[in-house]
Amino acid sequence: MRKSQIEELQTIFSEKNVLTEVEDMLAYSYDASHAEIQPEAVVFATTSEQISELMKFAYREKIAVTPRGQGSGLSGGSVPLKKGVVLCMDKMQKVIDFDPANRLITVEAGITTSDIDPVAAEANLFYPPDPGSVAFSTIGGNVAENAGGLRGLKYGVTKDYVKMMKVVLPQGDIVTMGNKCVKHVAGFNMEGIFVGSEGLLGIMTEVTLALLPIPEHRESALAIFNSLDGAAQAVSDIIASGVTPSTMEFMDNVTINAIQNFKDCGLPRDAAAVLLIETDGEKNSAIAEMAKVEEQVKKNDIREFARAQSSEERDKLFAGRRVALNALASVRPNLILEDATVMRSKLPEMVRGITHIADKYQLQIGIFGHAGDGNLHPTFLLDMQDKDEMARTEKGVAELFQLAIDLEGTISGEHGIGLEKKPFLKDQIGAEGISMLQNIKKTFDPLNLLNPGKMFDMPTEQSA
Repeated sequence: MRKSQIEELQTIFSEKNVLTEVEDMLAYSYDASHAEIQPEAVVFATTSEQISELMKFAYREKIAVTPRGQGSGLSGGSVPLKKGVVLCMDKMQKVIDFDPANRLITVEAGITTSDIDPVAAEANLFYPPDPGSVAFSTIGGNVAENAGGLRGLKYGVTKDYVKMMKVVLPQGDIVTMGNKCVKHVAGFNMEGIFVGSEGLLGIMTEVTLALLPIPEHRESALAIFNSLDGAAQAVSDIIASGVTPSTMEFMDNVTINAIQNFKDCGLPRDAAAVLLIETDGEKNSAIAEMAKVEEQVKKNDIREFARAQSSEERDKLFAGRRVALNALASVRPNLILEDATVMRSKLPEMVRGITHIADKYQLQIGIFGHAGDGNLHPTFLLDMQDKDEMARTEKGVAELFQLAIDLEGTISGEHGIGLEKKPFLKDQIGAEGISMLQNIKKTFDPLNLLNPGKMFDMPTEQSA
């Protein structure tokens, strides 16, 4: 990047908010996936107007811009593939407006997801989406990836709570999409297009989110199974019975032992699998629903059904689930975390298919995830320096995605496509689907400067 270009960035953001030294930019060259590419500059925004000026500059100079929150993404979405400028949003952390009467909160995109609930709790409200990275992921990143979480079964995912957003478009225009009203059909559902767009169409700077009342009561239980099939079938049976738990998390034996080695959370090391289940709502209703859950799980290969007797017991169980990824990461030098998703009725087939892949390619795969909504996280544990093991893993990952597609599922339930799953997207949506996405991208970003190279490739003549 030329000196005059760096000076213009410093004029927009101030000198202290522009990094150009290699050692200073290292932390902004990767996310929680495995890609790593050095940008030419890193800038820290504090206003929408600064970002607008950045995009006008980028379009004039034909420089790629990659938006970034806290870098907790798992698909390479914030890796600066075309170098250029990394735009950091994590200084934009203000609560702009809290409207408890209408159960709404408007925040800047850089606010951490977990920082919303303390504000909402003042009016006995909460923000339901709770990704595993809730303590450090940003709302902007959650919206860009349409993040899910442990409560997705009952409460849905990020897209279900986005009411309105302020967006800086690729050429610098600032627009507001959506509306605070419960009903809103004036024009296209543009906010819906931007949720899950992975930073390819615009940069979200402010988001208005819906909130819900905090449930009166929660019932938590741990179901311990003698077989993977039993646990998977229990999930399907619970949903088919008409009960919708707020949380239903699956962990296999590999994951259980990794967690126990990492942090003692009271999980049974000899179990084939466990389900961590929670019901919530009005007290009598939550208790009655848990009784129905117990009835359904006992139809399967269950060893024990233990209800948490205190909030401390509940917190200990959920602490185990929250550290599952870190625990698995400590087992081998590397891991590849996936999020293939199927309909809940096909969960038993999916689990059987994953174990078959592990046996076929002699791989160690830990399985955990949001079983209640069919979103599993098969986690491949390996040493990437072992070329043979890496080759077998790549075959296993490809077969996993095809398995999900064959079961009418999806290659990503919440992590997004980014760089990691880009080669497989065509298998999911076909050439016509890719063409449609390319046309939408070209409409918003004709020079392909905003987060280029993610999700799908643009035709050569459109690339910057």
